[in-house]
Amino acid sequence: MNLYLLVEGRRTEKKVYPKWISFLIPELSEIKDPSNAVVNNYYLFNGNGFPSILDNHLRNSVEEINELGTFNYLVMCIDADEVEVDERRKEVFDFIESNSIQLNNKTEFALIIQNRCIETWCLGNRKVYKRQPNSEELKEYVEFYNVHSDDPELMGRLEPHETHAQFHASYLTEMLLERNIRYTKNFPRGVVEQTYLDEMIKRTSKSNHIQTFRSFLDFCTKVNNQINKSANKAWSPMLPKSQPANPTQGS
Repeated sequence: MNLYLLVEGRRTEKKVYPKWISFLIPELSEIKDPSNAVVNNYYLFNGNGFPSILDNHLRNSVEEINELGTFNYLVMCIDADEVEVDERRKEVFDFIESNSIQLNNKTEFALIIQNRCIETWCLGNRKVYKRQPNSEELKEYVEFYNVHSDDPELMGRLEPHETHAQFHASYLTEMLLERNIRYTKNFPRGVVEQTYLDEMIKRTSKSNHIQTFRSFLDFCTKVNNQINKSANKAWSPMLPKSQPANPTQGS
């Protein structure tokens, strides 16, 4: 099983996803050159933002994957940003169709959309949330929208932040700072820890919150199952050709 990950984020995703993958799909190991993919590897490439990830990198990645023929999945991870998830999904598939982009029949395309951004997902950790914050800025954020009780993916934008993603990132930064964790785009401290990820998983398993994160977890489960199935198949003892596979047959 080999994965080719094309992520949108210029800084954060390329540091967060490898950590999360090491916890969620531990059989996979990262490679720095896609030509080195053999068995249970993944390669991660930074698409440098949207729409650059589409306009400049998707086609090149597909061409590389088709030429190598060693990847089972092309996984593209992007933000919904200021549009709805379905609109972003349609934009991607319309681009693929209009540009006649086609993967080889050995590789499946998986689209992961972060609604609104990866920081939105990370706001789903209820344990790190402080009910009585000291920061006046965070108090204002909580008064605007309480991410402990309400789904972070449904949170709007508080002015003067220009975009949802900017506000959600600022909210996460302030929330973590209350726990003395200094989160930045370049150094996404805290969220890369397994205990942090476990709390996000707990949130989405016990509620219908952060559902696009749930989609990412479902994909990881699918890959894990395929790896395990392949391993079991590889190690299962072969019966003699003269003996039927099912002992109840042929009697």
